[in-house]
Amino acid sequence: MAIQEYVRSLPELDLHGRPSLSYRLHVDLPLLFLLLLLCGAGLLILFSASGGDLNLVQKQGVRVALAFFVMLVVAQFDPRTFQRWGPALYLLGVGLLVAVLVVGKTGKGAQRWLDLPGLPAFQPSEIMKLAVPIAMAWYLSRYPLPPRYKHLFWGVVITMIPTVLIVQQPDLGTSLLIAASGLFVIYLAGMSWRLIVGFFVSGLMMIPPMWLFGMREYQKQRVLTFLNPESDPLGSGWNIIQSKTAIGAGGWEGKGFMQGTQSQLDFLPESHTDFIIAVLAEEFGFVGAMVLIALYLAITLRGLIITVRGRDSFGRLLAGSITLTFFIYVFVNIGMVSGILPVVGVPLPLVSWGGTSILTLMAGFGLLMSVSTHQKI
Repeated sequence: MAIQEYVRSLPELDLHGRPSLSYRLHVDLPLLFLLLLLCGAGLLILFSASGGDLNLVQKQGVRVALAFFVMLVVAQFDPRTFQRWGPALYLLGVGLLVAVLVVGKTGKGAQRWLDLPGLPAFQPSEIMKLAVPIAMAWYLSRYPLPPRYKHLFWGVVITMIPTVLIVQQPDLGTSLLIAASGLFVIYLAGMSWRLIVGFFVSGLMMIPPMWLFGMREYQKQRVLTFLNPESDPLGSGWNIIQSKTAIGAGGWEGKGFMQGTQSQLDFLPESHTDFIIAVLAEEFGFVGAMVLIALYLAITLRGLIITVRGRDSFGRLLAGSITLTFFIYVFVNIGMVSGILPVVGVPLPLVSWGGTSILTLMAGFGLLMSVSTHQKI
């Protein structure tokens, strides 16, 4: 068994017995190919969702190119570098989240941005999407696995501090994703099913006090709209009703590229951001939606393969958390667009219009490539 683990950790070799070019460049070729395919499809869908706005697609293309560059830069660093700097990155992120609540910039009713001198406004919560899984993997990998109860307790504390700070902004969608990234590390570290059931029951018990004291009125309205969107069809229920209409109208093969009535006639709000998969489903039908979902599942599968092949506990915990959090991104977006989850403002990864989220996601994939290609020789 030990020999199999050793052989599996060796890099791929070229004809001259040297590590292959992809390993020397620290690029995981299957993952890179899948990401290029997804981003290319995303730009095509965005072109239609924006009504043929080529300028918007060009801006997104520049962001995607920059994100790939960031991914390749991150991949060059050994995972032990991130392990060493993980606590500092986490503390920096928490400090910035506190600064947001004190002097943050307000927009659309939320206080989520920092506007520092000489820098464009940015969301510190995006930093925590990477800082939390890195810090959690650093903390739990220092001890024998599965972790003891006291280590699990402090792991939950590490996860919940930024989660609570982000809820205060308020940004429920991002806080849920960050909480998931930390809890995935705990799960992968070897948490027993008894504790998993205990966490689940505790979460259910927290719903009433959260509803009464922790949720704002617009968040409560989103939940009520999710339960019965027809209660306010021209108001809060409009988005989800039009989204489900677009998905149903696509049928099996769809209406054709840029032929969707819901998006092209502006019945579907946020068609180029959160609800962009509804545009795909209307124009390319069930087949097109399944192809995109299959692509997401292939990326997730590749991430899990990298996780299994990680050389140490830190690499495996980090890679597994990033992979499963990416899957949750996709699941939550598709779930809210199709009406099986409340609308929480989570974009479709690498397809929806956006800048910071794409950079964060690709930096995460850079960490995956770092784990994949920095193997023991």
